[in-house]
Amino acid sequence: MLRFSPLKSALIALVCFLGVVFSLPSLISKDYLPGWMADRHVNLGLDLKGGSYLLLQVDSDAVAKERVESLIDEARTALRAAKIQTSGVTPAGRSVTITVADGGDVDAARKALGPIATATTGGGVPEVDLRTDGQAIVLTLTDAGFKDRIDKAMAQSQEIVRRRIDETGVNEPVVARQGGDRILVQLPGVEDPGRIKRLIGQTAKMTFRLVVTDEAPRADGAAPPGTQVLTVADGRGERKILVRKKVEVDGANLTDASPTTDQNGRWVVAFRFDSIGARRFAETTTNNVGKPFAIVLDDKVISDPVIQEPITGGRGQISGSYTAQTANDLAVLLRAGALPVPLTVVEERTIGPELGADSIHAGLTAVAVGFVLVVAYMLISYGIFGVFANIALLCNLFLTLALLGILQATLTLPGIAGALLTLGMAVDANILINERIREELRKGATPLAALEAGFSKAYATITDSNLTTLIKMAILFSVGTGTIKGFAVTISLGILTSMFTATVVARAITASWFRRFRPKTLTVGTRLRPAPDHTNFQFMRGRHMGIGLSVFLSVASIVLFFKPGLNYGVDFAGGVVIEIRTDGPADFAKLRSKMETLHLGPVQLQQFGSPSDVLMRLEQQAGGDAAQQGAVKAVQEELNKDFPGAVIRRQEAVGASVSAELFHDGMLALGLAAIAMLGYITFRFEWQFGIGAVVTMLLDVTKTVGFFAITGMQFNLTSIAAILTIMGYSINDKVVVYDRVRENLRLYRKMPLRELIDRSINETLSRTIGTSLAIFLVTVPLALLAGEQLREFAWVLLFGVVLATSSSIFIAAPILLFLGEKSLRRPTPADGSAAPPAPAE
Repeated sequence: MLRFSPLKSALIALVCFLGVVFSLPSLISKDYLPGWMADRHVNLGLDLKGGSYLLLQVDSDAVAKERVESLIDEARTALRAAKIQTSGVTPAGRSVTITVADGGDVDAARKALGPIATATTGGGVPEVDLRTDGQAIVLTLTDAGFKDRIDKAMAQSQEIVRRRIDETGVNEPVVARQGGDRILVQLPGVEDPGRIKRLIGQTAKMTFRLVVTDEAPRADGAAPPGTQVLTVADGRGERKILVRKKVEVDGANLTDASPTTDQNGRWVVAFRFDSIGARRFAETTTNNVGKPFAIVLDDKVISDPVIQEPITGGRGQISGSYTAQTANDLAVLLRAGALPVPLTVVEERTIGPELGADSIHAGLTAVAVGFVLVVAYMLISYGIFGVFANIALLCNLFLTLALLGILQATLTLPGIAGALLTLGMAVDANILINERIREELRKGATPLAALEAGFSKAYATITDSNLTTLIKMAILFSVGTGTIKGFAVTISLGILTSMFTATVVARAITASWFRRFRPKTLTVGTRLRPAPDHTNFQFMRGRHMGIGLSVFLSVASIVLFFKPGLNYGVDFAGGVVIEIRTDGPADFAKLRSKMETLHLGPVQLQQFGSPSDVLMRLEQQAGGDAAQQGAVKAVQEELNKDFPGAVIRRQEAVGASVSAELFHDGMLALGLAAIAMLGYITFRFEWQFGIGAVVTMLLDVTKTVGFFAITGMQFNLTSIAAILTIMGYSINDKVVVYDRVRENLRLYRKMPLRELIDRSINETLSRTIGTSLAIFLVTVPLALLAGEQLREFAWVLLFGVVLATSSSIFIAAPILLFLGEKSLRRPTPADGSAAPPAPAE
């Protein structure tokens, strides 16, 4: 195990060297690096560099309504051509029911409507299902046909959204499809997404129609057949006019649009048609000189000029009360084309660049402090072997950063937390190895034999404990979203590199040192130890009290879950969170009174950080996602009007549909993790071990939920990541103890199980306390130095580490004793004597 050929040593050194090289693009400016390397760097997430995240959803109801309306027109046209009269046409959802006036015409009506029912989409999917019910004929949009229509609308919408954003000049935007009916938009550097939301959320369907001049809109708002009452919104006061439904020229025939000024210096939008549009525009203007012409955008008249003369050049202009920006925005909309379907913002998150810079500084400071503390701890605890572990730890950091850079991964706030936690997990492997070496030396092994046994015996435990965490991170990545995926990726890469650095790099360094100095005696560590070496605590004496107390606390936590309940964050409860920094100390009374005038329901105001930092929370708004966005806009306008100098540093708005999905996915992640752990532990050990580990883990989870209820900390997606991390550490710690139990079961064939479990816990106590202390040292800087989001994450994790460490001894081990006392080992003889240990054959 300690023999390394020159080639193997060179390969290990090369891997570490490449880790340093490929981590450089993420550490220094790309101006100092060659082109092939400069682009392979870690990208900063929006929560670190600032920007906006928008999740848009297709309004499928609007798509169905539009298709049903067109279906009604097609059916009426077909029946009219067949001279079949109807007594009623009733739309309902995705269906339309046509009642034939004469029952004898039903067959003829079916034949006339046959072409509609046999039509297929571009993908060859039947779009309409036809059935009869007496004198009624029901036309229904098929699920497959409707899905195909949505898919095509999504593809077209994604391209149009991308074109609109590109026109605004946003650097490196991300426009990607998410699921079946959503589009994800990330806009780096955009502090106020209001303008972008208006651009990408507006359908921008433009038509040119004639105004009805010989008839005025009725007082009741009803329009005569063939006409429509529309509102004129040209910036000169709203009014109602009557326009014909017939579209003279469609905006789809526009080829260009650009902002410009007219002869009076007023901003207008000049446009140009293609050949078909130019011909129709010329015919319409020639035949209707002296009549007003309505330019309609999304069912609003944006201009209704009078046609002064025929326009035959295929060019025109839209006038109104435009500014340079509004004229440019309209031109962008027209150039990019109309969205085929309406899009609604269902989730929005905005981080200001100042807050992002603060987060980077706080996160890096926490990482630096945590790294220094862990390095010092390893030096103090293990001496020269602590030096070897620290070198491996440094290699681990470089390799993790290099892999993140090669993958061009995105680093987020939870990702920084993941990087820090990786330090603690990497140290765990080195602690396992060093404690094994110490144990072998205490048994009288020679230095070489102790080193060989230390690395070889610790390898299986390291593999088992790390694989359990990798499984949970894979689950978190698969069902998580956004920043949580970044957390899972960072942890996973850190675990993979730590296994390499602890079992290969540290071993190679140790082998090189040993070959050079050939020590006759070996000392691992110093007198400053987190736990004494020779402990003989009889932990199983307190098994009944431990399990009883654990069950009581878990039941109490379940009660607290229902009452008073959890403080669900915006991720799960929906609503709006806005972080504000005011110009001077915040005036909470004024803020509260102004927000109450907006009638947005209860508004919670909380001070955190400096006296000028305010966190505002609004509940989920009644009226759906549109009402939610309206509330965000109202708050922004109120802040701009009555609180000059106030800066919105962070803004999150999550709709009801998204919050429900996030909660479902979070609970699914916890459930899948528990099932995966049961399967893995059962496969690697036996069913008694699997049940003991998973039941204890679930008890730990319930207590963590109780901790959230008692403290009132927000329960959100980051909380799910914290719970999964606690589950990972809980299983990790139990695997170490169980692995020693399994080893001792083979070694001490006749030792009573109760005594054997006590012995196993005592033998792994130094590792358990040492690893817990290492995790503490890397997490405390997060709790004290990081921002609000990571601070709560860190405090939950600190609670979880204490919980998982104690439960391994007082819960998991007693459960294993109860389940395995008869199946894993025969009970103790009646006289209480125990057979002496016998080595395995």
